[in-house]
Amino acid sequence: MSLSKPREVFIQGLTLEGRAFRPSDWAERLAGAMSCFRPGGVVGGPGAHIGYSPYCVPTVINGVKCVIVNEALREIEPMAWDFVMNFARDNGLQVADACLLPDPPPKARPGL
Repeated sequence: MSLSKPREVFIQGLTLEGRAFRPSDWAERLAGAMSCFRPGGVVGGPGAHIGYSPYCVPTVINGVKCVIVNEALREIEPMAWDFVMNFARDNGLQVADACLLPDPPPKARPGL
């Protein structure tokens, strides 16, 4: 049995017509709304509200704001998955299935 990495969906801050989506902080807002969905559930205490869920992370790819949504969110909370996917559909945003590749290891410099 092979274990495959859950796929990721990239919600891009570009409309289907190619225009930049507004407001400019949409990715942070969407990811912030999903911040309570974390491995192990919500943790209380000071600072518990700070940070994003690893299942829904804002980022910039090639100069375009995006939210990377891990498919594991669908298993954890189907309504949260539906929320982010409906957000993309309702706002006419471009969506791509993909997965982030790890950064390549740094190359050794000759002579070191």
